[in-house]
Amino acid sequence: MKDCNGRDALDCLLSPRSIAIVGVSSDFNKLNGRVMKFLLEKGYNGKIFPVNPKYEEVGGHRCFAAIGDIGEAPELAVISVPAKVVPEQLEAAGKAGVRAVIVFSSGFGEMGEEGLEKERQVVEIARRHGMRLCGPNTLGVINAFEGAFATFTQYGMGSTNPGPVGFVTQSGAFGTAIAALARKRGLGLGYFANTGNETDVTFADCLGRIVEDPRITTLAGYIEGITDGPGFVSVARRAMELGKPLVVTKVGRTASGARAASSHTGALAGEDAVFDGIARQHGVIRARNEEHMLDIVDMSTTTACPAGRGVGIVTQSGGAGVLMSDRAEEVGLNVPQLSEETVARLRDILPAFGAAGNPVDVTAQFIADPSMLKESVKAVLDDPNVHVAAVWLQLMDGFVDTLTRTFRELKEETDKPFVVSWVAAPEEGLRALRELGICALRGAEPTIDAIAALVDWEEARQARLADTAAPSDPPALPAPGPGFVPTEKSVSLLHDAGVPVARVGLATTCEQAIEHAERIGWPVALKIESPDILHKTEIGGVEIGLKDAESLRAAYERITGRAAKAAPQARIDGVIVQEMGSGTVEMVIGLRRDPGFGPVVMVGMGGILIEVQKDVVFNRAPVTEAEASRMLDKLKGKVMLDGVRGAPPVDRAALCRMISAVSRFGAASADWLEELDLNPVLAGPDGVIAVDCLLISEN
Repeated sequence: MKDCNGRDALDCLLSPRSIAIVGVSSDFNKLNGRVMKFLLEKGYNGKIFPVNPKYEEVGGHRCFAAIGDIGEAPELAVISVPAKVVPEQLEAAGKAGVRAVIVFSSGFGEMGEEGLEKERQVVEIARRHGMRLCGPNTLGVINAFEGAFATFTQYGMGSTNPGPVGFVTQSGAFGTAIAALARKRGLGLGYFANTGNETDVTFADCLGRIVEDPRITTLAGYIEGITDGPGFVSVARRAMELGKPLVVTKVGRTASGARAASSHTGALAGEDAVFDGIARQHGVIRARNEEHMLDIVDMSTTTACPAGRGVGIVTQSGGAGVLMSDRAEEVGLNVPQLSEETVARLRDILPAFGAAGNPVDVTAQFIADPSMLKESVKAVLDDPNVHVAAVWLQLMDGFVDTLTRTFRELKEETDKPFVVSWVAAPEEGLRALRELGICALRGAEPTIDAIAALVDWEEARQARLADTAAPSDPPALPAPGPGFVPTEKSVSLLHDAGVPVARVGLATTCEQAIEHAERIGWPVALKIESPDILHKTEIGGVEIGLKDAESLRAAYERITGRAAKAAPQARIDGVIVQEMGSGTVEMVIGLRRDPGFGPVVMVGMGGILIEVQKDVVFNRAPVTEAEASRMLDKLKGKVMLDGVRGAPPVDRAALCRMISAVSRFGAASADWLEELDLNPVLAGPDGVIAVDCLLISEN
């Protein structure tokens, strides 16, 4: 939404040309005095309008009794008043033509039903006036490039030099802590935004605008829950297009509560599992915690992405080299054997007691001859199998100038990236390397982890850019009716969507079942059909490999008898006669409608132990066949697809086509689908086929 000057409301929030401070205090030590204090101290050059009937002026600026008295429409209004008077101040701001508002006040949705009612009231006012609302219960936003500090966060009290990082957080206090840690590392935040209760402006809204700023090269975020999944995906895609890494820490890795689910897909589709898969799908770097996040951010702002997974390790400690090598292999990096030429070159550089393999141990001898370190790193980087070098040091308080000069020369004389792991480093050393644009992290494993994150991101980005066959949303499918969708109907819908599913027929008598078997072709499987018995095997409601009418008659009696005994109140629609499939590997493919992201597709290793092994991957639907292949690559059991113990490899292309077809079906049925479970899907060298399906419709 834009005003008459063409300014979007989100631009007015994140880059305001004028700010009204409603409820301002002349005491800059108070929370409602900090916005004025920061704007004056940080050099904001836009218009400032203090609003409070108690004062004639604040901070050398005329103070207005009400926002409507200003005589022009401020682009942004910061409302710092008690919750009970927020609605009337919002109403006044809307009538004054304000484009965006920040509400600091707490006492809304976080306080229960009464607070939720207040929250609904302020949202209605903002929407009625076409204002974008950040908050309530927020610390506000900072645009450090322009000195626009519309916040009361303690982070604003120190040095806040702008830098290439845009940071958005759903937590005020923890977000402030992360910002303070970033400052301590010398990382400049160009933007800081806290979205508070996210009644209107979301995490994705803020990042979506920040990513477009050419001064920002890296995005970072702290997430507690996704309120706008499609928006988050859109931001991730845009960041990847622009080559800007997006690093997030999301809490809630464990199950937040039991979810009623009818299928394996539903049972496994926890919020975190879904987020994790979608994050990988769209190149989002997921950090374990705030320190890990800042390690990756630090490296991404200083270091070019390596062109491959080969890491050359140069240390002054053999033990540190082993530690880094172990960690590199754990996170999927390679520690390649150096070429004979590289080893020979290193032997000419190192003392006789140094190690010329990979890792390279230059020993403490390099202190006497600093060129030894530089030439060793150059030799390692020149090796064709090495894409990035990691240099490990400790202490060296008396050699900061020497090391600074060495690393400056090294940067000038090499093309491939290198990073420094400097344990117990002197502060002046870290500052000197940052000024040179060289990443120096605090330890061996953090350094390797950050390298792996950048390598993974670059590979994901290249794969995304190469995947030109982006799927379009298919036309919507009509809802089949609420609850359990009969097997015949489910199979028909899936066949129409291009999903290979074994042929079926519904029989209400034994003779009718035999007729279906003759039509389908022996052998067949027999399954009880009931909307009240979704897990048929648990009550003995499935028999397979029936080769003739006699075996089918016996199986029919056993199955119906078991169902009557195990579930006497169940509605029995008959039995399903199903074509027998074949394959060498059991897979599972499923769909689930996620409350944040919409339809998601799951693929994993199937069978009866699926919920124990949990070897599954989620992506947002629809996916291309190339994306489906990348999903398979993330499975721990992916080696099974290549054939083990003499078994032939499965038709991977056919499996990818099937995953993509299922995902398109999920997108087409997004308005009504609750869950789909295809388990098992039999994959073999001659193709793939689903031999059991469970489809649940919400309406």
